[in-house]
This record gives sequence, structure tokens and C-alpha cells, in this order.
Amino acid sequence: MLAAAREAAGERAEIGFRGQYGVREPDSGAAPLEADHIFITLPGGREDATVSAIERALDRVSQAHHLSRQMLPGTPGQVRFDYVFNGRTTHTIHIVFPIRVAAEKKNGKRGANPRLAIIIDDLGREHGPAEALLALQYPVTVAVLPNLQYSAEIAEEAHRRGFQVMLHLPVESEGEERPEPHELRPGMSRQDVASLLDNMLESVPHAAGVNNHQGSKGTADPALMSNLMAALAARKLFFIDSRTTASTVAYQAAVGAGVPAASRNVFLDDVETADAIREQIELAAREAKKNGSAIAIGHPHEVTLQVVTEELPKLQAEGIRLVFASDLTEKPARAKR
Repeated sequence: MLAAAREAAGERAEIGFRGQYGVREPDSGAAPLEADHIFITLPGGREDATVSAIERALDRVSQAHHLSRQMLPGTPGQVRFDYVFNGRTTHTIHIVFPIRVAAEKKNGKRGANPRLAIIIDDLGREHGPAEALLALQYPVTVAVLPNLQYSAEIAEEAHRRGFQVMLHLPVESEGEERPEPHELRPGMSRQDVASLLDNMLESVPHAAGVNNHQGSKGTADPALMSNLMAALAARKLFFIDSRTTASTVAYQAAVGAGVPAASRNVFLDDVETADAIREQIELAAREAKKNGSAIAIGHPHEVTLQVVTEELPKLQAEGIRLVFASDLTEKPARAKR
């Protein structure tokens, strides 16, 4: 399949492969391999003749192995289809066309306009919300939960489309919130924190940074945050404090460790109605205009993605520059020993 894709797509295309694994149960060892994902990135944008050539080449391979093709819902930025044998998916093909606006923003120079970064959290459990998110033609930062069925696939797709990818790192919470099977907890050693971080990063390829998932207890623990920031500094990852508690010390720990960092200013969808989310986007815009920049965090709810899709063009028309989360981090001066 990979050889056929390379020949049909041409020299400029980027061809990649990643396995899709089943849900990894706690303490059960490696997750089972369920299918192969082949990513074919066409940097020049969508060319129907090239797409057709790729489909024909892959169909020839599949027919020789008695596979049948099934089309999947796509987005403006990609074509997706499965190959199936005896009712079981063996390969998922992603023909990807990167969004140009994201690449321009990521590499562009900072200007005088107020800047706003939007992070969408909690991706990885389902593919549908990710499809809607990746249809956006704006620079959005995608925060993916680790070790879920679709974690690696969504992170890979987002990266190839030109979005920025973050690890949405589970951290222990206070109160009634359900704990994650694997999360950072107070009392963990520096070695344990680094090992767990590496395990999570394996399932979220291309993660350029980290923000905390929940964490009202863990982010208030100085020792745990110190251990986390040492691990992030060693891996050259930035950190965004989601600020799930007023007692957080995560940002200060990042500064002390020399980790590029920033903090969330606005949550978009604590109230999941269109009017409430629109008001929060307006609040984020005011924060950006007042302070020069702002970070807003939302979730892949249908109503959130719909309002974001409607409002982002209006923000750009107001002169607000949409950027990735990393664009709003500052690398602090190295802490004195």
C-alpha cells in the first residue's frame, strides 16, 4: 500500500504510516493493533487527478488481496476511505491537503494586532468531533487526550492539516470529577512523572506542548508541578496552564524551570448554549484587545464548534490575529541556581 501510494502521489507528497490500536486498559500491557492508517499529504492542495491516481493505485493492491473499499466522511481538507476484509477494516487511507492559513500564521512575524489562541480540548474519544474541528480553515490548537482509541489518528491528522497539536495531560482533581486511568498525582517521583509523560506522548504524535486536563488537585501541588516542568524542559515542550483551580502553581513552576508557558484567560463553554459561548468569545476578544493577547479553551461540543466557525471570521474582520498557543508563550529567563 505504501509503495503504491508513493508512486501515484509523486515526489512532493509526504507518505506516513501509523497503526490504530484498541482501547488500552489499565495495567493490561500493549493495546491491540486494529488497523493501519496511511497518511498521504499533498502540499500543493487538492488536485483531483492526483487523488484519482492514488485511489486507482491503492485499489489495484486491495483487489489483489481481496479487500473492498468503503468511503468515509471527509472534510474540505482531506479524503478518507477504508479497505475492508471479511467485514474488518484493515487500512484507513487519509489523503490530506494542509490548510495554508495555519502555516502562514505559524511562521508569520508578530504584528501589532491583538492575538487570540483558541485551544480545543478533550479530543481522542470519538472521530466525529475531530472531523468537524479539522474542517476549520483557521489556526486552532488541538489538545488530544492520551491512550484513547483515536488519540494517535486525530493527532496525526491535525498535524498534517497544519494545526498545532498538544498533549492534554490528565492531572488529578479534587472533588467529584472522575479520575482518569492514568494521570499525574501528588506524591509521584520525578522519574515516575517522566515515565508517564513519555507513555502519553507516544499516543499523541507531534505534540509540541502540554496543557492540563482537570488537575485542580495536582496543579496546586508544587512538588508535582516541579517534576512535570523538569520533564517538559528536557523534552523542549511548552506548557499552557488550563487554570482549573485558583490555587494552581503550574505557571510559576514552568517559569522556574525555564519552560515556555502561558495561562488560559477564558473558558468558552462552561455553559453549553450558543448565546453563552458567543459571549465568551466576545470576552476573549476584549481580553486580547486590552492586553495584546488572550488564550481561550473550549471543547469539541457540536454547539461550540458551530459558534466558533461562525465567529472566527468576525474576529479577523475586527483585526484580531488568530494564532497557535505556542505563539503566546514566552520563554522565561533561566532561573538562578
